Amino acid sequence: MLAVKDIDLHYGAAHALRKISLQAQAGSVTCVLGRNGVGKTSLLRAIVGQHPISSGQILWQNDDISRMPQFERARRGIAIVPQGREIFPLLSVKENLETGYASAGRGNHFIPDEIFELFPVLNDMLGRRGGDLSGGQQQQLAIGRALVMRPSLLVLDEPTEGIQPSIIKDIGRAIDFLRSKGEMAIVLVEQYFEFARDLADTYAVLERGQVVMSGTREEMNEDDVRNRLAV
Repeated sequence: MLAVKDIDLHYGAAHALRKISLQAQAGSVTCVLGRNGVGKTSLLRAIVGQHPISSGQILWQNDDISRMPQFERARRGIAIVPQGREIFPLLSVKENLETGYASAGRGNHFIPDEIFELFPVLNDMLGRRGGDLSGGQQQQLAIGRALVMRPSLLVLDEPTEGIQPSIIKDIGRAIDFLRSKGEMAIVLVEQYFEFARDLADTYAVLERGQVVMSGTREEMNEDDVRNRLAV
């Protein structure tokens, strides 16, 4: 469903991504691994349209979306859960979720029950301000907001960062459930190796803006990948 082909990305004179290629299919999780500063977030920004690529192609459902603005990609079913969550702190949990309506289509202006089944705490806190939630609860809210958009491609940027272990397990179960439905492609950026390993169908390891290792989970040499992630 998603095919990233030989893309380059620059920030001014800085060459952040170099000939990156990646694929993601419905019903599978593609994990992007690497140390800080190697280009993981830049790759996600390129996929969702937050930063233009310098060369190469991004194909989504066989259409070239390389120059398409972010709002149009969202309308086509591409949703991102950004690093740092970026929820609206002064809006209620319910209002934060409802911001997903913007690209959900008129017939989908309601919050799916599935979101509350995955993250029951959100239903208990619908009237509470987003800024009053814990970090883990805010992460669940950010994922729920993305799911309100009814995405076909869900992109998550380090969803375990700064989160307590119990909620990391909840997020892992949610990702596994979404994959099992077979309707959504998932791209997951992570530094927490065990979390990524247990969820990945395919993986890619980045160094200095390039893919240095990739393959299926079965092909993964865990020691080699861990060495690439070690500081």
